[in-house]
Amino acid sequence: MNAKTRILIAEAIGTMILVIGGPGTAILATGYFGGFRNSVTLLGVALAFGLSLLVAAYAIGSISGCHINPAVTLGLWAIKKTKGGDVPFYLIGQVLGGVVGGFVIFAIARSSTTAWTANATGFASNGYGDHSPGGFGLGAAIIAEIVFTAVFVFIIASTSRKSMSPGFTGVVVGLSLTLIHLISIPIDNTSVNPARSIATAVFQRGWAIEQLWVFIVFPIVGGLLGAGAWKALCPAEEF
Repeated sequence: MNAKTRILIAEAIGTMILVIGGPGTAILATGYFGGFRNSVTLLGVALAFGLSLLVAAYAIGSISGCHINPAVTLGLWAIKKTKGGDVPFYLIGQVLGGVVGGFVIFAIARSSTTAWTANATGFASNGYGDHSPGGFGLGAAIIAEIVFTAVFVFIIASTSRKSMSPGFTGVVVGLSLTLIHLISIPIDNTSVNPARSIATAVFQRGWAIEQLWVFIVFPIVGGLLGAGAWKALCPAEEF
């Protein structure tokens, strides 16, 4: 198996883990289904995203670097930390893996005897206005996605510096994603990852598709800004 195929498969597996662990927790374990009412709250969902990224980082980090996020891939490509020829394989793997993860959650939730539809519940999709958990508008969602993705990619880029111990990378990025979710879930359900947003929107099928462009465009903008900022500040001997 050549290196590009390994990247595609590894990124698909990693993104699937992230989507099953993150949105999967939000959909299956926050009280909609009977038995465990309010067993997981905002804190639990935020931790689920961080832990999923942590697990994926140690599972596939040695194969692909565990980007599992188009904004990360494009940000690292912009500062020449990812080869241009590898980028399509990263992106395809991320989108495919995310959709597979979304399908796993959809299939499980659909089998419940509880009256449930992905369209009616929102399927943990990202949204603004009437579809924001806290009622935040488009402007707030755009600002949040640019700023928080920039911070996230800045942190990820910083873990690529020469003096960084590889063993701590998963912990750093996992905790970073947890913190970002704690802050921004009320705003728009937190994207900072176009693959994650696509993975839930395709099953919600209604308003989430209409608003999806926000959660593709602005995380990428934020990723490019965050990576560029880190490169500008990073000493040459650490790059």
